[in-house]
Amino acid sequence: MTALFPPERGAGRGPDRPKIALDLIGIGTGNPDHVTLAAIRAMAEADLILLPRKGTDKSDLADLRRQICAVHLGDLSRVEEFDLPVRDASGAYLDGVNDWHDAIALSWKARIDACLPQGGRVALLVWGDPSLYDSSLRIAARLGLTPRVVPGVTSLSVLTAAHAIPLNDLGAPVVITTGRRLRDAGWPDGADAVAVMLDQGGAFTALAPEGVTIWWGAYLGMPHETLIAGPLPDVAQRILDTRAALRAQHGWIMDIYLLRR
Repeated sequence: MTALFPPERGAGRGPDRPKIALDLIGIGTGNPDHVTLAAIRAMAEADLILLPRKGTDKSDLADLRRQICAVHLGDLSRVEEFDLPVRDASGAYLDGVNDWHDAIALSWKARIDACLPQGGRVALLVWGDPSLYDSSLRIAARLGLTPRVVPGVTSLSVLTAAHAIPLNDLGAPVVITTGRRLRDAGWPDGADAVAVMLDQGGAFTALAPEGVTIWWGAYLGMPHETLIAGPLPDVAQRILDTRAALRAQHGWIMDIYLLRR
């Protein structure tokens, strides 16, 4: 995709374009207490805060972002919601994701053009941290924008805190991967511990469970946070059953787990 806000905007070459500054603000995992002082300052400086809506099944996520704005800003006058495009999962995975990111970039631009026709600073509240399995930085690049990034509390750090465990053994490596890769490629070479994100459900069942311990968490930082831990052969089915029940109850689920052997 051609950059939608070219870097020469307002620089005297061709028609002047409104100058847009973009902040990507990590907000943790849903608990307003996870929002850092730096994030609160960045939110206060924004002329516009964009909140994505991900359909009725994930309305809780928009509600939590709205709650965070209300808690830390006091009002929602600078908040604009928009419907997030839906990813087409029928074709090749990476092609579908790239097309989806193109569509999201166009959605961002449409709301920015409508709300900040004279330019200004726009902020997006990113679940967890913008650097960890989030595509906001790649979408921003499609707009030709170099954002200011405010780091946030990650789901991985909330998971280890909730279980009161260290992420790594002494001097030992940790691999962060996805459920898709764990299912397709198995245990990563050279890793003593594996943190798994973006699992559609039960990728750990593709592993030989003997000698593996799992620490699992869903809805981390939220009122309905749920934790299970133990030897994988003992708790794998309980995690699968709990996950299915929670998804049916809430209409969506976000979970993460750490495996160690």
